[in-house]
Amino acid sequence: MSSSTVSLYLDPQIRDWVLFPITLVMILVGILRHYVVVLLQSPPKKQTREAIREQRAIVRSQILRATSANSPAPPQFYTSISRHLSQAFAAGTYLKDGPPKGDAAPTPPNPMDPANMDGMMSSMKTQMVMMVPQMVIMGWINFFFQGFVLIKLPFPLTLGFKSMLQRGIETPDMDVRWVSSLSWYFLNFFGLNGLYRLILGGENSADSSRDMTASPFATAGAAPPGVPQDFNKLFKVERDNLEFSEGLYSWVGANVEERVLRRHGKLQPQ
Repeated sequence: MSSSTVSLYLDPQIRDWVLFPITLVMILVGILRHYVVVLLQSPPKKQTREAIREQRAIVRSQILRATSANSPAPPQFYTSISRHLSQAFAAGTYLKDGPPKGDAAPTPPNPMDPANMDGMMSSMKTQMVMMVPQMVIMGWINFFFQGFVLIKLPFPLTLGFKSMLQRGIETPDMDVRWVSSLSWYFLNFFGLNGLYRLILGGENSADSSRDMTASPFATAGAAPPGVPQDFNKLFKVERDNLEFSEGLYSWVGANVEERVLRRHGKLQPQ
């Protein structure tokens, strides 16, 4: 039997008692999760001037490198800033504990410092608030609404979307546009972010994309939240990056007079 000859008629009670409740519960849970995360967040601790300068030095170097291929700074200024940062990174001038004394290497940060443990615990609480509600909702849908067909999308789709829209339903002859209850959960999981931004603002904690970035696979190579960073090693890496960026430097204002005149037809090409 082909899918074009199959006609399905949904009971309106499925819409009223399955479709709407799943959507409403996910919206309310997302809003509640946002305010729970706000309550769990501890106020930021005051940083010393030296610690702020240590962090801002890395940011300055990254901005300089990001604009090296089309830099607005003339060559002499760019070279001066780049060499100054490289020398400061090599000497440890921007380290909050000061340059290393003599030949002694600077002490790496202690990961078991109580000041850093607070940040790790706060991050763990936030991730638990993100993950636990979604696991409960998925179990609730699997237990009560498994195998339900909820809605038919009003636009055509290819067969490649069948496995994504009809999870939990083994019906090869069903039209691709029909959506199962479990698939409706995943569609809302990623599709309600725009609604959360309208209700809670852009920097909300209900955004499901934050759940993906909080996974260990999405943050591979990055320092976990709350774990102190060894800025002495970061400065050495940034110094090498600055030297590499100098070879890619290009001034945006090079030969700008000739380019403007040629563009307006005031200078004939040679």
